[in-house]
Amino acid sequence: MTDDMYLEGTDGRRERLAMEFGGADAVQETLPLSRKRRPSLVDSACEHIRGSILSGAQWPGAQLPTAAEFAETLGVSRTVIREATARLAAEGLVEARQGKGLFVSETARYQAFQITRDEVASLEDVIQLLELRLCVETEMAALAAERRTEVDLMSMRHQLKILAAAAVGVEESVRADVDFHGAIALASKNTYYAKLIDFLGVRLVPPRSLYLRQGQTYAGATYKAVISEEHEAILDAIIRGDADGARTAARAHMSESLKRHRELHDLISADSAAR
Repeated sequence: MTDDMYLEGTDGRRERLAMEFGGADAVQETLPLSRKRRPSLVDSACEHIRGSILSGAQWPGAQLPTAAEFAETLGVSRTVIREATARLAAEGLVEARQGKGLFVSETARYQAFQITRDEVASLEDVIQLLELRLCVETEMAALAAERRTEVDLMSMRHQLKILAAAAVGVEESVRADVDFHGAIALASKNTYYAKLIDFLGVRLVPPRSLYLRQGQTYAGATYKAVISEEHEAILDAIIRGDADGARTAARAHMSESLKRHRELHDLISADSAAR
């Protein structure tokens, strides 16, 4: 890979880094991710009430303060509180009992772990999720090396073959990358790895993840050159049944992804500070 594949200057370096983030390494358009969305009053009220429930300050079955009491405590309007509690009711955390008020749901503490789209609103959020994935993917790959079947290997090879195809489009590349990591998760024979990788993939690979801003183009060959060797190293270790090798290759792949994202974050931050 040579520097003449990219535009020169700050914008060029941003494009280069963005183009390197494909598939499971992808992020949304670079500029929006560099800025944390300011929480609304409803968001803040939700977090306050949700936090009191999940921390145990409000136990399942307990009656919550009235809208007026919440409004006074948080310094917001009753309308804000009503919107916040409606959102929490939709999540299954609270329930209204006619004539009695609002109560914590009996199953509130058993709610599924969630990361909403709004929570992945900045590049810092994406980096934190990638840090989580680094830990998950290393051990997942090691288990895959020990437990994979020929069918699993065929699936992994198939996805890398799609990625290597010269004519493959953006969407196909993204899907093949996601499916490659999904195939490793399935090869681990641990259903929770498969569920978690799918859960994180949806959040790290948004629909427009490979669109660059203001007419910048996607360079498929560049993307493939960045990740092809990393993916092949993981697959090679899994084929050989080398758990330690798979662990090392997966860690190297995720570490490089983190490095690229952090470099992009620093570049955007410096660019914003200079304006």
